[in-house]
Amino acid sequence: MIITYPKRYQVIVIGGGHSGCEAVLASSRMGLKSLMLTANIDTIGLMSCNPSIGGVGKGHLVKEIDALGGEMGKAADATAIQFRRLNTSKGPAVQASRIQADRQAYKAYMRRALESEKNIDIKQRMVEGFLAESGRVAGVKTNLGEYFLADAVVVTPGTFPNGLIHIGETRISAGRAGEAPALGISDSFEGLGFKIGRLKTGTPPRLDGRTINWAILEPQPGDSQPKPFSFSNDKIDGEQLPCYITYTNERTHDVIRKNLHKSPLYSGVIKGIGPRYCPSIEDKVVKFRDKERHQIFLEPEGVGTYEIYPNGISTSLPLDVQFDLVRTIKGLEEVEIIRPGYAVEYDYSDPTQLFPTLETKIIQNLFFAGQINGTTGYEEAASQGLIAGINAALRVKGEEPFILDRSEAYIGILIDDLVTKGVDEPYRMFTSRAEHRLILREDNADLRLREKGYRIGLVNVEDYERCLYKKKRIQEELQRIEHTRVFPDSRINEILTQLGSSPIKKPHTIKELLRRPEITFKELSLIDSHFSSFINPDISAQIEMDVKYEGYIQRQMEQVDKFKRLENLRIPGDFHYDGVPGLSREIVQKLSRIRPSSLGQASRISGITPAAISILLVYLKRKEIEPKDGYSSSLFS
Repeated sequence: MIITYPKRYQVIVIGGGHSGCEAVLASSRMGLKSLMLTANIDTIGLMSCNPSIGGVGKGHLVKEIDALGGEMGKAADATAIQFRRLNTSKGPAVQASRIQADRQAYKAYMRRALESEKNIDIKQRMVEGFLAESGRVAGVKTNLGEYFLADAVVVTPGTFPNGLIHIGETRISAGRAGEAPALGISDSFEGLGFKIGRLKTGTPPRLDGRTINWAILEPQPGDSQPKPFSFSNDKIDGEQLPCYITYTNERTHDVIRKNLHKSPLYSGVIKGIGPRYCPSIEDKVVKFRDKERHQIFLEPEGVGTYEIYPNGISTSLPLDVQFDLVRTIKGLEEVEIIRPGYAVEYDYSDPTQLFPTLETKIIQNLFFAGQINGTTGYEEAASQGLIAGINAALRVKGEEPFILDRSEAYIGILIDDLVTKGVDEPYRMFTSRAEHRLILREDNADLRLREKGYRIGLVNVEDYERCLYKKKRIQEELQRIEHTRVFPDSRINEILTQLGSSPIKKPHTIKELLRRPEITFKELSLIDSHFSSFINPDISAQIEMDVKYEGYIQRQMEQVDKFKRLENLRIPGDFHYDGVPGLSREIVQKLSRIRPSSLGQASRISGITPAAISILLVYLKRKEIEPKDGYSSSLFS
């Protein structure tokens, strides 16, 4: 019996993970009646794997999510039990934030965030199919025979589509330990014509902290002055918990090598491809034979629990082997395993079947976000969920889509990589993926993106005005230090000498002095009393970086200008590449499959040569196909 639910929604979001939470919050805050359908309401916002947010590249994504009006940064600040800044000895482009979160508190925070939004309904259902009319999504069908109707649907199913857990020779049909997989939805994808593949991820065993010998381990404390993730927060209060570091050893590696034949990863049972940059301990031992040891971070799962997450020993070996290997590790000689580690295989959809809005090319008004697109990690999932939720709302409203390009944000890089190049392994964000990373820093994400978030309705007036004030003060101070001169005298030269800097023989501007590597903004107060009352560290840090890296930033801005020129040459969505003389059949097939929205995107498709781009450019000009601003003619028509 078919039941059509009487209430019609504007946006339906499938899934309650990090991607689904950001998607439904975005659409609801933009004024649309939104429904979240999740297999288990109690796991909304659950941190399925490690209890942390951020890291190099990933922290950049979280800052951008926050700048646009998303929730992950606020949730991280509210539930963190440790804050750490990474790469502080390196350049500003690769410095990043990371927190350890209380898993239960994080989950509770995110559920409260959803339940406090008046435009969100939450229902516990398993979706097994889609309703489509004339090539456009019309709603979803649940396993209870219900139809939920909507104008747009965002799909964020995580690792649940045909999820299969492996622990040694034991195989369990599940999307996550103890939770049933989504079987019908994958069949529905293929029925609609989507190209589906198989990927794999894994998790380590969880340990009983009461059975760990902490006294002989190396503690890793948090920062003494923690910096918030969210630009809405000024400071962080509360006690922090330490993590601890230990290492595998040759005995550990021997246990693994002797039991490799029991690992489904090496016995051929697992067909899905795993993440290269977060390999299992089996992979580490096999592929890095010269390594005598591998680092393990012992991370607390929260304040009110003794459960410990050993980051670095993800495994799918049998439970008895897991038990033997962890007990060879220093400090874990008598440890007990609370939950076994496992690998999970799941279905994903080739992301080149998506537009940069994350709308599918096959079905209109249907958006995919998160691990369904071949990514790994909470931050990558949340980024996609935010953009999919925004664009689903804009699609329903009939407004122009929201797209970030590679020069504007790491989120833009993430999505462009997915929809242009596809994936052959789970995709993870790194700063090395950014061509212009010096201008895409964590600290200036609000300056880059706050206004965009405000204009689409996700950033409130208070936060927007706060950002405007920050911009104004930075510009005022940059002007001031450029025109304020310091004259050589005994006092100034004595201060410079004490700072390890050369004395001056002629007048210098404050800006010229700040360019010196040995002089920081804080030390300017010794030279000019104006800086003694300067108390905003975020503003002073921006000024210092703008001055010290001015030449590098200028060169990157020039590169961005060149990038934009090619990116602004739009290609109509219905363009026929087989009509362009001079393009090989292989190139025509690739361009026709991915349907790039610009010459810039076309140039980044694997196998598309500079010669092919030149041919396209000449052809488009000859046919007088004008460059288009925006995507309205090709995406949202």
